[in-house]
Amino acid sequence: MKVSCALSVAAVGTASAYSVNRSTLRSLGQKSVGSVSNGGGQPRSRSNDMKMEDFGFLKGTGFGFEDLWDGDESISEVGLQNALAKEGLRYRLNKTPEEASQEEPLFGLPGFNVNLPLIGETYLGPPRVSSVWEAIGFTATSNNEARQNEKMKAIEKARTAKVGVRGTEGATQRAKWLQKYGYPPLVGRG
Repeated sequence: MKVSCALSVAAVGTASAYSVNRSTLRSLGQKSVGSVSNGGGQPRSRSNDMKMEDFGFLKGTGFGFEDLWDGDESISEVGLQNALAKEGLRYRLNKTPEEASQEEPLFGLPGFNVNLPLIGETYLGPPRVSSVWEAIGFTATSNNEARQNEKMKAIEKARTAKVGVRGTEGATQRAKWLQKYGYPPLVGRG
């Protein structure tokens, strides 16, 4: 008897948690993405928004945020991809914009650019790759002509270096290694 009475009191107390009014039913399944909280043009600020905390304690010392990262592309993936694309190098197996412009869209399907409110100018459509396997990532590679040239420069630098990596002999040490073992110290480097 005491248990059933306690259960009925608990059920009556929590019944309001299950009540639904018309406004919640109308907004069910709708997503609001607005960047403005009210019509006044003030941007919405929430406590759980991701933000960079830089209090300026080390400003001007050489260790502050601006001192370390100002103008450095490696702070973001997009910046790094753009910097490598200027040199003709691929980033994360993606073709450079010049290489992609030479390819037709996958299956000849149309694509278009659209200006989205939060993202900006965005291309919607199939990727510009040579096959569906490259689009999935199975045959994607970072090897292109620019990367091959960079490898050749590195090999030539290793062959002619006066000083080695750790301040050792350099090219003479490489020659001794080739004489002793028959292959270069870093296999695949020429």
